[in-house]
Amino acid sequence: MDRFLYTSNKSQSLCNLWMAYPACKSFALASLGYIWLYKIADELEGINPFLINTDTEATSSKADAIAFSMSFDFDFMGVFEILEKNNIPFLQTNRDNSSPIIFAGGPVITTNPEPYKHIFDFMVIGDGETVFIKVLEILKQSFSKDKTLKELSKIEGVYVPKFNSNVKKISESFEQVIYTPIISDESYFKDTFIIEVSRGCMNRCAFCIASYLNLPFRYNSYSKIIDALELGLRYTNKIALLGAQISAHPDFDKIMKYIEAKIDSGIEIELGISSLRTDSISPELIQTLVKGGQRSSTIAIEAASDRLRNFINKNLKEEQILNAIKIARENNLKSLKIYSMIGIPTETQDDIEEFLNLAKKIKQDNKGFEITFSFSTFVPKPQTPLQWAKREDTKTLEKKQKYLEKELAKLGISSKFSSPKWDYWQTLLSRGDENLANFLIEVYKLGGKNGAYKTAFKKYQNLINSKSINGFDLNDILPWDFIENNPRKELLIKEYNRLQKYSSST
Repeated sequence: MDRFLYTSNKSQSLCNLWMAYPACKSFALASLGYIWLYKIADELEGINPFLINTDTEATSSKADAIAFSMSFDFDFMGVFEILEKNNIPFLQTNRDNSSPIIFAGGPVITTNPEPYKHIFDFMVIGDGETVFIKVLEILKQSFSKDKTLKELSKIEGVYVPKFNSNVKKISESFEQVIYTPIISDESYFKDTFIIEVSRGCMNRCAFCIASYLNLPFRYNSYSKIIDALELGLRYTNKIALLGAQISAHPDFDKIMKYIEAKIDSGIEIELGISSLRTDSISPELIQTLVKGGQRSSTIAIEAASDRLRNFINKNLKEEQILNAIKIARENNLKSLKIYSMIGIPTETQDDIEEFLNLAKKIKQDNKGFEITFSFSTFVPKPQTPLQWAKREDTKTLEKKQKYLEKELAKLGISSKFSSPKWDYWQTLLSRGDENLANFLIEVYKLGGKNGAYKTAFKKYQNLINSKSINGFDLNDILPWDFIENNPRKELLIKEYNRLQKYSSST
């Protein structure tokens, strides 16, 4: 059952809008940004929005516009699935004036929209709350497609490839709390009310999109967060706090004490915080999470050696990691996942060995406490200081994975690994240019498995810039350079050069 926490404005419809999520319904309902924008559309006079996902059957209702939300690099598969199901051509040039206007936003689009410039009619760059309203006001004017796109190109934060040669990324002032407007038992996070406590991260790890894409760090006031919490508790006892750096909120401890007091008064609350900042873990925080029913959590260390953590600007010492695990164990968390990466530029075998040295110390000091190391491989991302970096070759990464898995198992510690093959393709998708469109379509037509990527790559290899995998030079013009961003490219170069002092262990 879906419970709507707002009132829909179903007046005369001037625009049928498909709010399309390129994955299954349960994931769509769990996507806070996507559902919040649906709420905005549903409350706006003259807009008739429909929730569409890959589970949705082809519908006879005609769309005037289709809005896609893209959070992950492989989401293009779901985009094409929805378009194909409704007999809509993938490329702009194959769609006539009777076709709906098709656009997109989300982290993938904001970091690098170029692979999709021949697919979408326009794209929203940056935060979408205010821009989306301006877009909808134009869409319901019933202009011709060309005039509509011309008018949209005048909105700051909207990239219309036909009319714009540059665009400014939008950062919202974050004056209202974003929360789950539709609580559903079909959501991946069943019946959960999510509150966005903060946006962005001040740590600025050199590889991290979550930090650099969402600068500056912003947060809502204590009173607004508490008001949202009380609203959510009218509908469900499952509460989740969201933010890349929640504990940096100046009133974070006060928020947690408020929740703890509610629990102590007899109100049942299942509290979730997906990831904890390692250097901010306290006994009080863990105790509140345990009272709220949380039994496991995640910390991110990225690398096990101090040198490599310094290189990626992860300002974290080994003693802080060990202390965080000790606090978690002593205050009755049952398990902890340690998120890490391999293949970070300048990584050596000594850095790999440091994972095993750290694991031995953790095991020795925390007997009976369940620890899992979760490894991804480094994927260089646009709009970060490591956007120029070379991706390590797949065979070397697989060799490192096998070694770590074997040696950690000897210590009695479980480990999980992302696929280097898929992370390789993610690198290509992340840093590709406008010539990638036909490659994406070919991958989709061939089924989207690893073999499909290999076959499509062979077919379109002459159109694909090898630097998207092998790395860029600092003086290269990057596909996403036309975005007016904060921080500017010059500052990213300065940070990239600053970090080079940690590139060697000598």
